[in-house]
Amino acid sequence: MKQLNLNITEEFERDLQRFMKRSGIRKKSDAVRLAVHEAARNTSAADYDFRPWLGMLLREPLNPKPKFKDEDALWS
Repeated sequence: MKQLNLNITEEFERDLQRFMKRSGIRKKSDAVRLAVHEAARNTSAADYDFRPWLGMLLREPLNPKPKFKDEDALWS
């Protein structure tokens, strides 16, 4: 069996705990293994839904030195 080391965020830890309770899993390693397996089985490159990722982009800082002052200048 191969080994995988992860550094996780507090948000991921919270979500993993919820998944463990919902699935009745006691070990984190088993929970991560099952979650990754389910995600891999349920998704394919052709039909993956990226909508849950949209919020991640909004948390990134805006460009402090944009090349164009507004969207109209971009297209003129």
